[in-house]
Amino acid sequence: MSTSIYTGQPSKGMRREERKIVFASSLGAVFEWYDFYLYGSLAAIVGKQFFSGVNETASFIFALLAFAAGFAVRPFGALVFGRLGDLVGRKYTFLITILLMGASTFVVGIMPSYATIGITAPVALIVLRLIQGLALGGEYGGAATYVAEHAPTGKRGAFTSWIQTTATLGFFLSLLVVLGVRLTLGESKFADWGWRIPFIFSIVLVSMSVWIRLSLHESPVFLKMKAENATSKAPIKEAFGQWSNVRLVLIALFGLVAGQSVIWYAGQFYALFFLTQTLKVESVTANLLVAGALVIGTPLIVLFGSLSDRIGRRPVMLTGFLLAVLLYFPLFHGLARYANPALAEAQQRAPVVVVADPATCSFQFNPVGTSEFVNSCDIAKSFLAKASVNYENQAAPAGTVASVRVGDQVISSFEGTTLSPVERKAKLKEFNGALGRQISAVGYPTSADLSQINYPMVMLMLTGLVFLVAMVYGPIAATLVELFPTRIRYTAMSLPYHIGNGWFGGFLPTTAFALVAATGNIYAGIWYPVSIAAVSFVVGLIFLPETKNRNIEA
Repeated sequence: MSTSIYTGQPSKGMRREERKIVFASSLGAVFEWYDFYLYGSLAAIVGKQFFSGVNETASFIFALLAFAAGFAVRPFGALVFGRLGDLVGRKYTFLITILLMGASTFVVGIMPSYATIGITAPVALIVLRLIQGLALGGEYGGAATYVAEHAPTGKRGAFTSWIQTTATLGFFLSLLVVLGVRLTLGESKFADWGWRIPFIFSIVLVSMSVWIRLSLHESPVFLKMKAENATSKAPIKEAFGQWSNVRLVLIALFGLVAGQSVIWYAGQFYALFFLTQTLKVESVTANLLVAGALVIGTPLIVLFGSLSDRIGRRPVMLTGFLLAVLLYFPLFHGLARYANPALAEAQQRAPVVVVADPATCSFQFNPVGTSEFVNSCDIAKSFLAKASVNYENQAAPAGTVASVRVGDQVISSFEGTTLSPVERKAKLKEFNGALGRQISAVGYPTSADLSQINYPMVMLMLTGLVFLVAMVYGPIAATLVELFPTRIRYTAMSLPYHIGNGWFGGFLPTTAFALVAATGNIYAGIWYPVSIAAVSFVVGLIFLPETKNRNIEA
């Protein structure tokens, strides 16, 4: 039986005030994630509105880079607002973060486009994205710390696990609002001006959250520390200038957050990317499948947070890391087998091999879509990469013109370096046609046949991925709060969390895609989350202490 930090009496369940604290903190975080992901959901339209001074492909890339900028600055937001939270308090700091987040999103909704104010539009958009990223860097640490410091002893995992559901719920909310406005206005009106409504609507959500948060009390742990004049005068210097604290930060980053972040992104975003881009599952179907898995799996976050209160944080999270290392390849192979059985069968029946001089092969990663491949190896691999065909590489003697072996048939490529643009275009059309016909003849599909998808098994694979997310994500807030001393908690826990999730996790899709492009193996990208999860398992096993029974007032 737990004891309430308010009264010192046994706590029989979540009291009204405690429910309000968890609800207000979680609701605010949901709205902040809504703001953050809203931009990602509308990146293509935003690119056309604010980067229309360049071609369409480049405008989309710039829009995505602006989105990535929000991830990149999250650790700096953790330092700025973490310091503020340790100096002046948890409540007022995460009031500031949500106001900044909401105001930035609202301004995007009313800001003139490139056609009206020219270069000022993209510059202002990037500045707003940076403000959003900074604010989000301070929000998580504040919400997690605030809830944990209010939670009864023995229930910190259960209470803080609600914070962990907010990213998924915020993502859901952004998709629902965008879909609702799209269906109401129609695609043409939405693309013209209706896209602004979800951004403007955020001010309503944020106002609700601010109103609720204003009625909350400051953390009793912080008030006690302040009354005893025990607050840190220089939280950043204390957190990162003393080896004992730096050691905890490194353990938190490499033994906890790095592994948690890649499992979270792989289990949701990369799984969706793998379905749509690699397995060629129609976009709406893939989104519905992933959404269904999230609906099933999100409650598990609270379940594993509660379980960590009983058996400890370490066993739950370390088991999640280990299972990810062991199960990721089988799960993604299972996705391929059940989501696009024709593709999986073709890979077994007629493997594709590129035979070429390795010295002539470039790195097949062309995100902007402007590179032109002219040598025989790159021409062959470029076609296979665009078609998401899994292939192996076989070295050939220097000077050999590359060829592609599909089953028992060989299609020769060509050297385009000496050809004129017109001749090269004609040869490329001929080669692509021949290779495309051969790939199709042996059973490689251009898209997944929706009637052949084994929906129950695909849902099982996706739910398995979300299950692993829940294992490592549910207990992490409580673990981070308990790991650091009260006087530097906000600062010290926020930095590793946002380095892990902003950098290790946020750049997972790009890194995974680069690995696939470099090797030709559609499963090569999985090595990234598997490797990071393995590092976290080993570091956590050796260095991470059990924290569940710690006195967090220390």
